[in-house]
Amino acid sequence: MAQIFHSSANQLSKLGITVGLLAVVGLGGILFELGADSSYATRQGEAREQPVPFSHTHHVGSMGIDCRYCHTAVENSWFANVPPTKTCMNCHSQIWLTSPTLEPVRASYRNDASIQWTKVHDLPDFVYFNHSIHVKKGVGCETCHGRVDQMPLMKQQSSLEMRWCLDCHRNPEKYVRPRQFITMMGYEPERDAKADQHTIGVQLVKEYHIQKLDTCYTCHR
Repeated sequence: MAQIFHSSANQLSKLGITVGLLAVVGLGGILFELGADSSYATRQGEAREQPVPFSHTHHVGSMGIDCRYCHTAVENSWFANVPPTKTCMNCHSQIWLTSPTLEPVRASYRNDASIQWTKVHDLPDFVYFNHSIHVKKGVGCETCHGRVDQMPLMKQQSSLEMRWCLDCHRNPEKYVRPRQFITMMGYEPERDAKADQHTIGVQLVKEYHIQKLDTCYTCHR
């Protein structure tokens, strides 16, 4: 029987199969990267539903309450504690006494049962993060949590991906601020001839003895 295809067709078919497989693998990698970085995957920008619609806009923005009034452990502990109901009742035993919205708060206080808040910035269990050391090194609340004073409902401002953490660990001068401005929303460096963020950041990195830690053990222990 006569040969239908020229012998070069074997090479072309092999090349076609190879290119096709590479294209499929490449497309899969691209789709994986896009999916992993999407807000759907990271939940970035998503406001969480809570048992009580607590507004940071009202409490922080309008009332000017300092973050540490509620999150009392943030300067001395690895976690930023959710305030106990008693903290809420310090004010709400005097104001909004009959508000239906705050009935879960009053019930929690009466029954001595914690409100089951939904965690917003929920890192994986294999990630170690210490709030107190970041505060001591001049990382402001706003740096990670965003402008909470403009959030009627708390949302995850940042992606919380490892590359996001590493950018700060490798370039801390871009993010640190004087400790007295840790809880200030909308912080900007002093506006004089030389005091831009880079200049202040470099000075603070030296003053606060900030190390550029990016080894695996820093966060994965």
